[in-house]
Amino acid sequence: MSRDTVNTICAALPGAELSDPFGGGHDAWKVGGKMFACIGSQNTGVSVKTDSIETAQMLMDAGIGVKAPYFHRSWIHLPLEADPEELRHRILVSYDIVRSGLTKKLQASLPARRS
Repeated sequence: MSRDTVNTICAALPGAELSDPFGGGHDAWKVGGKMFACIGSQNTGVSVKTDSIETAQMLMDAGIGVKAPYFHRSWIHLPLEADPEELRHRILVSYDIVRSGLTKKLQASLPARRS
């Protein structure tokens, strides 16, 4: 999967916004001002949020990804060469986790996500 494909998946999500908060060419995707996916300037992969440190560790143990540098331990870094369906699934799960943590009012202002 390419950076462009990851950005296309993220851009299609309701309320998703692209920013570069760190400078230097990072693609940070946010919903409601909270990040759910980030591609670093080195273009090695995409970092996404999981529901827990344990889930992130399980994914690392399974060889799906590695610890996301500079992020909390509940985040995982998936290489762009990973299975495209796994990447897509992890991006969508991350989005859903972050979106569910938004205020009820903000959640209600966003259109429903289509599968």
